[in-house]
Amino acid sequence: MIPSHSSLLLFVSAALVLLAIPGPAVLYVTSRSIGLGRSAGLVSALGIGVGTLVHVAAAAVGLSALLMSSAAAFSAVKYLGAAYLIYLGVQKLRREESLDLSQEAPRVKLRRVFGQGIIVNILNPKTALFFFAFLPQFVEASRGNVALQILFLGTLFAGMGIMSDSLWAFFAGTVARRLNRNTRWLQTQRYVSGGMLISLGVATAFAGSGAKK
Repeated sequence: MIPSHSSLLLFVSAALVLLAIPGPAVLYVTSRSIGLGRSAGLVSALGIGVGTLVHVAAAAVGLSALLMSSAAAFSAVKYLGAAYLIYLGVQKLRREESLDLSQEAPRVKLRRVFGQGIIVNILNPKTALFFFAFLPQFVEASRGNVALQILFLGTLFAGMGIMSDSLWAFFAGTVARRLNRNTRWLQTQRYVSGGMLISLGVATAFAGSGAKK
């Protein structure tokens, strides 16, 4: 079951507007691209997308409503996610990672980056609240099976998000690659990306409960 063509067109238009506004996912992906290179940024975008699908599935079965109704659960997940981002930032500041992704060890590193992207988005309660508040606006109960409609719209949004975040990753990684020819940038790039991750974690911890992705 999918919404009507008019609802679907309205949903896609609204999603494009929301995705055009940089949010926490964009900041995370660009920090990975700057710190680890374009490939890591693209892999992070995929990880964020998979994490989004987890929230979509949760929304379809009603877990988002549970999270929204429990202030304690919301706070616990929010602070855990913020702590994880700060941890990633501190780890980045403590050690400089290679940008050479041609050998086996860096390939393992990309798998780790992918997993980190999934965890970061799963531990973002705002994503759950976003889907709980946003997706139902375009669901038509008269067309039957609300859960399947939420899954369809959420999966569509996740795909659009992966493409949008990948563009940011490509842009940030390309800029970083050019800057890597600069010796001074090579000495400071980990502080830039590490600082972005820590700042994102702090901002997440102190943010309100709005529903922005």
